[in-house]
Amino acid sequence: QVQLVESGGGLVQAGGSLRLSCAASGSIFSINAMGWHRQAPGKQRESVAFFTSGGSTNYADSVKGRFTISRDSAKNTMYLQMNSLKPEDTAVYYCRMSGRTMYWGRGTQVTVSS
Repeated sequence: QVQLVESGGGLVQAGGSLRLSCAASGSIFSINAMGWHRQAPGKQRESVAFFTSGGSTNYADSVKGRFTISRDSAKNTMYLQMNSLKPEDTAVYYCRMSGRTMYWGRGTQVTVSS
């Protein structure tokens, strides 16, 4: 089992920045892929950024150049640095880690005011 806890969400004005964190605990050795997703009200959950099993990164077109995914293996923590935030970035952000099983955090709310 892997437990994921997100933090760092909040209310920010358009153009501002936030850094989300996802702390993992448990059977971390089983993880070979991880990423961030978001779900806005009335919309489906979508992938925002992720690491592939080979370690490369991938971003949704809507966040390229503004968001950066990173990780600190020593701290078992993944991050999402979000710059130049827009109102359309408002959503609940979830971290996801997977090996044979997919694990999700409970999410952290990000609200961007215009």
